[in-house]
Order: sequence, then C-alpha cells, then structure tokens
Amino acid sequence: MNRGIPIIRKYEGLRLQAYLCPAGVWTIGFGSTFYENGSKVQEGDKITIDRADRLLFDIVQKFEISVRGLIKKPLNENQIGALTSFAFNVGVGSLKSSTLLKKVNANPDDLTIRNEFLRWTKAGGKQLKGLVARREAEADLYFFKMVIH
Repeated sequence: MNRGIPIIRKYEGLRLQAYLCPAGVWTIGFGSTFYENGSKVQEGDKITIDRADRLLFDIVQKFEISVRGLIKKPLNENQIGALTSFAFNVGVGSLKSSTLLKKVNANPDDLTIRNEFLRWTKAGGKQLKGLVARREAEADLYFFKMVIH
C-alpha cells in the first residue's frame, strides 16, 4: 500500500456526496475529482464508503505509477508516498514542472526539498492551514520523521 494514503485520507477527509473543493472543483470520497473510468465527479453525485475506499486505492495507484515515471533517482517507499500524496493534491502536471521534482531528481537527500513542499500551501490564491499541515506531513514522511496512522 502506498505510504501516502494515510496523509491523503486525513487531509482530504471523507465526503460521500459531491462537493466543491476550495479550488472550485467537484470532488467526492477522499478528494477524488474523477472516477475509475476517468469521468469527472459531478454535482449531485453520491457514493458509498466502500466505493470511496476502492476509488481512493485505484486512483492512488494511478498517481503512484505517474510519480514513479517522473523520478530519476532511487527513492524509498516513504519518499514515493509523500510525492504521491503531493501529486494527488496538486496534480501530476504541477509535480512534473515543480522545483520540488527537480531537486528530488538532482539529489533526493537535499534538505531544501522540505521547503519545496511548503511552497504549495495555497488554493484559489489563499494560504490554507490545512494545506500547510498537509505539506508538513508530506515533508515529514519524505524525510522519515513521522508515520501517520
């Protein structure tokens, strides 16, 4: 299991009815904006807890595959999990073009990588406390300092 899942679960929370996230995107379950078949979440959609869990695991697996495809240096499972949680939240495209990824690919042990996680704390142009906490948790997981249960 991807080690970023506990972070995703904690900071996305569980919502069984579609809602607009702070960035204005329809979202359901544990922060999913689309379903297993690629269709987008729509206003009025509802799912069960079991479907939310299946959806989370399915989508995280896809994100992990994408993240692994961007990595050029050997990483441990904590580092992969942290980057998967990050990509799940901001998108693979944002990770791909980020200084965070450039630093990971240059030197995965570079301590300034922590600062790169912490640069991504805004949604809709506003800094959100939840995103600050999430980025800290991702950086802690990346650098092995914290295990979230």
